[in-house]
Amino acid sequence: MARFRALLVAGVAIALLGGLALVATQPHDSAVIEQAPGPPQVFAPPNQGAVAPQPDERALAVQAVLRARAEALRRRDEKAFMASVDPKAEPAFRDAQLAMFRNLANVPLREWSYTMVTQRSLDPSSLPSVDGAQELWAPEIDLVYALRGADPVPTRRPMGYLLVKRSNSWFIRSDDDLLSVGRRTWRGPWDFGPCQVLTTSRGLILTHPAREAMAKRVAAELDSAVNAVSNVWGTDWSQQVVVVLPDSNDEMRAMVGPNFPVESVVAVSVADRVDTDKNSAEGQRVVMSATSADALSVTALRIVLRHEFTHIAARGSTVDGSPMWLLEGFADYVGYRDSGIPLRQAAPDLNATVLTTGPPTRLPSDEEFRAQGRVLDMAYQQSFSLARFVAERLGEPKLIELYRVLAKAGRASPADIDDLLVSVIGLNREEFVAGWQEYLRETLG
Repeated sequence: MARFRALLVAGVAIALLGGLALVATQPHDSAVIEQAPGPPQVFAPPNQGAVAPQPDERALAVQAVLRARAEALRRRDEKAFMASVDPKAEPAFRDAQLAMFRNLANVPLREWSYTMVTQRSLDPSSLPSVDGAQELWAPEIDLVYALRGADPVPTRRPMGYLLVKRSNSWFIRSDDDLLSVGRRTWRGPWDFGPCQVLTTSRGLILTHPAREAMAKRVAAELDSAVNAVSNVWGTDWSQQVVVVLPDSNDEMRAMVGPNFPVESVVAVSVADRVDTDKNSAEGQRVVMSATSADALSVTALRIVLRHEFTHIAARGSTVDGSPMWLLEGFADYVGYRDSGIPLRQAAPDLNATVLTTGPPTRLPSDEEFRAQGRVLDMAYQQSFSLARFVAERLGEPKLIELYRVLAKAGRASPADIDDLLVSVIGLNREEFVAGWQEYLRETLG
């Protein structure tokens, strides 16, 4: 995430992991029935290998409904899409489904389909009662979607659908009646209003009419920001990004998590699933604040985008739990690179501390990156200065190598971190901190 600080930023990105293993999906014209715990069930053509177990009649019927729903949305057939919705559902749900369909009209979808895990169905006794229902069912259902020109692979998001059978036909009854039993429906930008899309050669901006002016500002910087990241990190990433500009804090929370402090950040990068063994990530997005992003200066916006795109580029190489001082410091280094902004201006609190009480005596801890206020700001400023110290004293290639090595280490012990530091830069932690202190005295003193 990027914090709003004097219209300049130091940031931290999060990955909303829906599981470390990438989940295979079928082509966009099918809804897949998945048998837990394995991958989606594949039906072998006649005389071509063993025959896979066949799903039951109920599963086949619901599969057909989901397939028809997806096909109707892709071909923009409103009547066929609404045929998947229970005609006796609450009016608010039917209205929301119709609005979602219409809000998606301008979104360039490369894929939109559904998967279903029949063996992860909720116990019938936990389902709410519905008048006139022949049967209720709540299998695990995911939306599988990809944005054309931006998502190299589709991503999956949970849909907490309650299904109802009436007159021997299946329908979607609701998408929020299962909250009390732990099934939550993911909300996309199209659940919050009509969507507009601006495209560039390196990605797209997904927004709403009220933020069109900000979307144009982002579009003007997007390609150059991607290229700036590639100039440092290299080109071994998709080099395609999606920036989302929500209209409200509620919409931003839907994208980044209900407990995320959206009021205190200007941007955050998220991902649905990450596989560091394959150096890949699904559903990467940069989500910008609905309340503070518009106030960014041109320079600050440039720094924010380059910072967040660095997280996207490096995500597939970053194991959860790796040292935050390196992850965030490196992203800030790329963000501020070539900006002409001196360290004392980018890190004003650190500058004041060095002048009054001297440089820090230890590396910032991961806990400090989860704090608030000045503690959090100081952690970011220290991490940025650490990255700049390595780049200026040991060379940018060493900083990149250090990131790639430590980011693969995950939750390594202090002794292991020492060994990795020595292997890359020839300094253990104590020597590394001493060199950093000397750099701060010379640069800020």
